[in-house]
Formats: sequence, structure tokens, C-alpha cells
Amino acid sequence: MRVAVLGAGAWGTALAVLLASKGVPTALWARRKEQAEAMRAHRENKDHLPGVALPAYLYPTSNPEEALEGVELAVVAVPSRALRETLAGLPLAPWYVSATKGLYYEEGVQTPAEVVEALTGRPAVALSGPNHAEEVARFLPTASVAAGPEDLARRVQALFSGPTFRVYTTRDRRGVELGGAVKNVLALAAGMVDGLRLGDNAKAALLTRGLREMVRFGTALGGEEASFYGLAGLGDLLATAYSLHSRNRGAGERLVRGEARERLEDRGVVEGLYAVQAMVAWGKEAGVELPIAEAVYQVAYGGLDPLAALKALMAREPKEE
Repeated sequence: MRVAVLGAGAWGTALAVLLASKGVPTALWARRKEQAEAMRAHRENKDHLPGVALPAYLYPTSNPEEALEGVELAVVAVPSRALRETLAGLPLAPWYVSATKGLYYEEGVQTPAEVVEALTGRPAVALSGPNHAEEVARFLPTASVAAGPEDLARRVQALFSGPTFRVYTTRDRRGVELGGAVKNVLALAAGMVDGLRLGDNAKAALLTRGLREMVRFGTALGGEEASFYGLAGLGDLLATAYSLHSRNRGAGERLVRGEARERLEDRGVVEGLYAVQAMVAWGKEAGVELPIAEAVYQVAYGGLDPLAALKALMAREPKEE
């Protein structure tokens, strides 16, 4: 078996390291030639995952034909906003694993795996869970879920499973992907709580109500409720809302401390900033209340004072839990 990982950011590199460490010949495709050359020379991705040695079975390249020649499947690990542009310029693989977390709102809500299938005409499985790249690449234990057609999900399970990476399967790809996107919005909100130093009680309350908002949003769009209480929902939310590795949590903290939104991505893409746009647009069209997503959106894009957003949330009409 030969596999290509498309995207040489921290997450794509971590997945390539995971596969190559199992003896799977893995091509890691980087858009920039100089990055691929540097990784080959130093056997390290100094730009995005410093300190992690690249295994012998991992071959970095910027040549898409070389990366995808003879592969059984391709793992897509590029930012959601670059997904269409990236895939449109690459040769096809027999099938795909989408490791991208994001949302699109055009004619309805779309997930990355749905976009992959629409662009390529090939099937796609989603891989999602509480999986910080920095920890996966250093073989700290975690679990993930492969979501899609049962036969392909089980192949992904067998391919990625190992002593430190346990993979479960589900057919609920839509629920898994919706959970993986919404948790980034909630992590932005959690970072705002941290930045304002509102305390543990506030953060726990926010995330508990945020989980209900995730369920309400996700089930309305066809996800199974159980998926949002699993690894790709609650599990990923906990990791992303509390970890210092979390780009989305950190962005929320930086935003309420006065940094401009335009500067928040100087350390990489903040997926929650795009997912919240899709959530709010859908909520308005569908007439569904998403108060936490709306508050995050107004702080990030509307210039609303974070304390005013908090006051509005606290002043909502009392209701049963």
C-alpha cells in the first residue's frame, strides 16, 4: 500500500508521521517546493511541527504527480478555505480520507468530505476526533473516528490504528463533520472566556450550553445525536476548548484582548472564524436560534464588545434546561 497526504501543515505532517511510522510508504505533498526540499534535507517540518523527526517511509514532495502516483488513497489535510482550489489542481486518487474540519454555506451547509466527493467524483471518509497534531506526532495516546461507508471506514480504521491512535467507525459522516466544525466555534468562545478571565464556572456553563447548541444545529442538518456526544463532538470540543495547542481557543483569547481579527491567522488558519459564518447564515435562514455562535460572530465580525455579548447571553429569557 502507498498513501499520499495532501497538505504539509502540522496536521497533515502528523498523519503522515503516524502512517510512515507503521511502515506505510507515505508521500507528504507540500504546495511550496522550498518547504518540501527543506523537509527532505532536515527530515523535519520546521515550519509547522518542529522537533518531530520524519520517519524513513515518509517522502516529502511538491510534485503532485509524484505524490499521487500509484496510491491506494489520499488523505486531505488542507485548510477548508483552500480545499476546492487545491483539489482542482491535483490528479485524482481512487478514494479519499478527509481530515479537514470546516463548514461551507452556499446552497445549504456542506462539509469537507461532501466537497471532496463533489469535486473528485470519488468516495470520501471523514477522520475526526480530539487529535492535536503536536501530540499525535509524538505518539501520545488518543482516539479518533472514521466516518463514511462501512467498508471504507473499516479500511481507514485498520490503516491508522496503532498503539497510540485508536480508531472507531461510524456511518454518520455528516454528524462527525458537523461536530468537528462547530467545536471550533465553541473553542473561540472558550478562548474569549479565558481572555476575559471569567473563571471556570463560566467556561463550564458556556461549553455545556454550547454542546446543546451543537446538537441542535447538527441534528437539524441530518447528523445523529449520538455523534455529538462522541469523539468528534464532545471529545474534540474538550480538547480544543482547553488546550494551549488549540489555535481556535488561542484566537478567541487574543481577540478579546484587542488583537485585530486579521492578525489572528499569523500562526495558521483559524477554522472557527469560517465555520461561524456558515452557522449564523444557516441559522438566520432556517429560523433556528444559535445564541453562542451569534455572539462569537458579532464579536469577531461585528465589532461587538465581548462583555456586551456576555451580558446579552446572560439576559436571555429564562427557560428549562
